[in-house]
Amino acid sequence: MDTDFARQQMVDQQVRAWDVLHPDVLRVLKNVPREQFVPTGYEALAFADAEIPIGHGQSMMTPTLEGRLLQALKPTSSDKVLEIGTGSGFLAACLARLSRSVTSVDIYDDFLDTAKVNLEDSGIGNVTLLSMDAMQELPDEKFDVVAVTGSTEDFDPRFVDALNPGGRLFVVVGTAPAMDARLVTRTGGNDWQSESLFETVLAPLVNGSKPPQFLF
Repeated sequence: MDTDFARQQMVDQQVRAWDVLHPDVLRVLKNVPREQFVPTGYEALAFADAEIPIGHGQSMMTPTLEGRLLQALKPTSSDKVLEIGTGSGFLAACLARLSRSVTSVDIYDDFLDTAKVNLEDSGIGNVTLLSMDAMQELPDEKFDVVAVTGSTEDFDPRFVDALNPGGRLFVVVGTAPAMDARLVTRTGGNDWQSESLFETVLAPLVNGSKPPQFLF
């Protein structure tokens, strides 16, 4: 397979078709070797617009959703980024190419181990990986950008609390079959603005769904 050509086709035929037109986002999706971040045996699907299973019931986002996330957040070379949900490390790699630094947290240590290798193999060194349940705790620092790669049933204001003033948060909120992808901007100490971007369906973060409610 000509992977460079396949990546270009992914960008031109799938990502652009979803109105992802920011040149920096298109460039990073074209240049980061997505095929190095998919599990063994799934290389043929690396550039398909499909979720790819990576274990523990989790999947890589589709390229189109990754593109929409990156375009909404607009990370810059001076930004500190927090990613919640490392997975295979592909989105962390894209964020790292666009920003100053990325801190990525995941509840599964084997995901972190795999992502570490994938990032090193791709020559990316500005990502810090942490083992953490983001529904219970977050890193004790502030960020300019927060990207949440799994959905939550209800909006969690702790994600906004992790932002510097002017910082941007991408999060998907709700339950299937229609969830709301939102861009949230922190406008002040305790204030933020939320913009609904599009409807989608995204698997929940571990512990991101409410437990069933029983009536007695």
